[in-house]
Amino acid sequence: MSADRYSPPSAVTGHWHAPVAAEAVQAVVAVPGSKSLTNRELVLAASADGPSILQAPLHSDDSVRMIDALTSLGVTVERLPGSGPFGPDLRITPPATVPAGGVVDCGQAGTVMRFVAPLAGFATGDVVVTAHESALHRPMGEMIRALREVGVDIDDGGAWALPFTVRGRGHVRGGEVTIDASASSQFVSGLLLSGARFDVGLHLRHDGGRLPSIPHIDMTVEALARRGVHVEQPTPGEWIVPPGPIRAKDIAIEPDLSNAAPFLAAALVTGGQVTVLGWPAHSTQPGAQLPELLAAFGARSSRRHGALTVTAGDRLVGADLDLSAVGELTPTLVGLALLAEGASTFTGIGHIRGHETDRLAALVANVRALGGDAEELPDGIRVIPRTLGPGVWRAHHDHRLATTGALVGLAVAGVEVDDIGTTAKTMPEFPELWQRMLAGEDASA
Repeated sequence: MSADRYSPPSAVTGHWHAPVAAEAVQAVVAVPGSKSLTNRELVLAASADGPSILQAPLHSDDSVRMIDALTSLGVTVERLPGSGPFGPDLRITPPATVPAGGVVDCGQAGTVMRFVAPLAGFATGDVVVTAHESALHRPMGEMIRALREVGVDIDDGGAWALPFTVRGRGHVRGGEVTIDASASSQFVSGLLLSGARFDVGLHLRHDGGRLPSIPHIDMTVEALARRGVHVEQPTPGEWIVPPGPIRAKDIAIEPDLSNAAPFLAAALVTGGQVTVLGWPAHSTQPGAQLPELLAAFGARSSRRHGALTVTAGDRLVGADLDLSAVGELTPTLVGLALLAEGASTFTGIGHIRGHETDRLAALVANVRALGGDAEELPDGIRVIPRTLGPGVWRAHHDHRLATTGALVGLAVAGVEVDDIGTTAKTMPEFPELWQRMLAGEDASA
C-alpha cells in the first residue's frame, strides 16, 4: 500500500478565515491518534518478528509518508475492515528480505527521515532517501555520521544532508557511536528503534548541547519495552540496546495530546471549558504536561472517566517557562501569551528553529504582522501583549503554526491563516473539529 493508493481524510486547503468565538467555549472534543506514537509503532511493527495490528492509528500526511516509505522497503500495510471515528486499524507485515531499489520520500516528516534511514541499511542494495524541497534544510548530518559509524554505507555527495543514497548490504553492524542530538531528539530515537536489529546491538551516547524533547526519547524506550526490547540507560544521555528480536504485538495508539493543545487553550482564550476524551492516565507524550503548563496561565484542570477538562481561570496571565522538554507546544503557548495580561518568556527551545520551518522566526513575524510584540532570544522567545488587529497569519508549511493562527483568531477578528491545509500533516480534520468545538458539540454523545 502506498500514498497514491491510500491517503488521509481530505482537508480544507488554502486561505482560511479564523472564526471568532462569540461566547465562552463549552465543548467535549476527541482528537485523532498520536503522530509520534503511530510512526514509532509503524517502524517497530515493520521490524518485528511477525505481523502486528495498530489500533486507532493516526491517518495524516506524516503517517501516510511513513507507510509509503515502509512499503518501498517491502513492508505490507493493510487497512482492516471497520473504522473508528478517525479511520481504520492497520495490519503491518514485515518483509522476509528488504528489497533494493526503493525510494523513500519523506515529504516534510522529520520522523520519516530520521526513523527510516537506519532501516534502509537492511536493504539488499541501493535505497534513495529524499524529501520535499521545503524539508531538505532539516538537520540530518549527525544522523548520516552516526549511521556511517555503525556500518551503513551512505552516499550524500559530501552534503551531509538529504537527498542521499543508502547502499544497503542486508545487515547493519552496529556497535558504539557518539552523537550530538542537540538539534533533534529524533536522531536518538531513530537509532534506538533499529538498534536491536544491528548485528551487535547499539551503544549510543549523546555528547553536545542540551538534549531536547526528552519525553520523545522516553516514548521510544517505552515502545521498545512493549515489544520485548529493554534499553539500558546507565547514565543520562547513554543508551544500550542489546541485539535480538523485536516482538510482534497489537498496539492501541493514544490520542495525540499535542494536537489537543489548541483545543484546550481555546478554553483559556474564551473564558470557557474544554474536555478532551481518551486522556491517558500515563503517557510519555510531551502533551501530557499540558495541565501543568496551562496552570501557569491561570487554568484549572481535572480528570474524570478517562478525560481531561481544562477550565479558564479568572484571568489569562503571562508565564515564564522552560519548554526544552516540550518544544512542540511552543506555538500554542505563544498564542496564549499574545492574549495574556503580562509578558511571557519561553526558553530551552532554540532547536525548534530546525523544525518544519524556523518556528521562532516565523512566530515573531506572525505576531508582528498582527501588531503584536515579540522578540527572539538565543534559546527562546519573549512575548509582550499588545492590542492585535486583523492580518494574515502565515503557516510556513507548519501545522502547529496554522493551529496557532486559529487560536489567536478566536479573540482577534480578521485573522486569516494562509494555508490551513498544512494541518493535514498531523490532523486533516482540524478545521472541522475546530468548528464543532465552537458549536459546543459533545464528541462523547
